Amino acid sequence: MSELRFSLADVAGVRVAVSPANETVMSMWALANPLRYAVHLPWIDRARVTLRRPEVAARVRPLVELTWRGCPLPDFLTPAARPNVEMAEQLDQIAATPPDVVVRDLLATTPRRPLSPFGRALLAEPRELLPQLVDAMRVWYDEAIAPDWPRMRALLDADVAYRAAQLAEGGAGHFFERLHPSLRWLGDRVVGDDPFERDFDLRGRGLALNPTVFTERRVLWNLLEASLPAAAYPVRAVGTLWEATAPPSGDALARVVGPGRATLLHLLDTAATTTDLARRTGLSGGSVSQHLAALHAAGLVSRSRQGRHVLYRNTEAATVLVRASRGG
Repeated sequence: MSELRFSLADVAGVRVAVSPANETVMSMWALANPLRYAVHLPWIDRARVTLRRPEVAARVRPLVELTWRGCPLPDFLTPAARPNVEMAEQLDQIAATPPDVVVRDLLATTPRRPLSPFGRALLAEPRELLPQLVDAMRVWYDEAIAPDWPRMRALLDADVAYRAAQLAEGGAGHFFERLHPSLRWLGDRVVGDDPFERDFDLRGRGLALNPTVFTERRVLWNLLEASLPAAAYPVRAVGTLWEATAPPSGDALARVVGPGRATLLHLLDTAATTTDLARRTGLSGGSVSQHLAALHAAGLVSRSRQGRHVLYRNTEAATVLVRASRGG
């Protein structure tokens, strides 16, 4: 069981953002254990081909060794997410980690699992070998994550908008008890039903949370109280991530409403913003807006405001049409 204690300042400092560095690192878990991460098999198949290329395998090896088979991640490798942060910024932050912090964070991972050969070498020579680890992350992001990042980012951004609205409208208790089934809010603390046994006082530093597509079961907390408080939690609707972004060939719905609108209806089983849909489909924002306006007027799409975002979702009538077009 884990427990995080909040002051009023900590409650005000809860924030949700996307972390490309965390997705890059945690993606290695899916690659190492495809059966456990079966929802990502389309990506895993492509990523394995990428990793078999000798020039990629050699440079990515440090990251593979530090993350293989679900190894605990040192805190410096998963920096707290910030709004609109880019991968390059996070890599610069990791590269600037002081050697003593690298050593401290690596040692925090050893009670659960011994360090890999690269981990031991990094522990002995953090200043010399940290650049190799940063290069490994950069190469893996460019080769395996970046081609699918617009699709991942759309899903993650939609979750951030949804959670931010929950926090703004319902407060910390409403937010945390809906963030994950394992969490309970007890007025001044979050208690997690997990095996990690974290016991942290946030001490006015707030809590940075990031949704991730590559953890499927639990909220993952930082290992050390001395690190900037942060956690990753499973993103909503991850099962839709690798769905086709166009209606199937011969799709009857496309013949009725047109391929662009059919594509949107196939994606709107879960709520999404115009920006999300544009990223996932490759359509322009203007085209998506026009299609959504027509679908809304026809009673096939509902819309609701969540904070600064407008979320669209299929109505019951649209759900019936989509299921019929899928043959079920």
